[in-house]
Amino acid sequence: MDSLFKALADKQRRQILTLLKKKDMSVTELLQNFSITQASLSHHLDILKRANLIIPERRGQFIYYSLNTSVFEDITNTLFNLFKS
Repeated sequence: MDSLFKALADKQRRQILTLLKKKDMSVTELLQNFSITQASLSHHLDILKRANLIIPERRGQFIYYSLNTSVFEDITNTLFNLFKS
């Protein structure tokens, strides 16, 4: 759970998740939406992968990233139960 909150704590990582909510994207496509280096983006993607928030999938030469929606369902349930009286 700590890795999840660490991943969500960063604004750029939340922006990556928002973009991936619309469609699966490669690093090249994601980079077009940020003014950061590819190394920085790779670091953010690694943190999101470790938190199990995104899923990488190789398609030919490229790796495409997609949201792991089952994790978001788990997060919702956990938070709901945490604040449930």
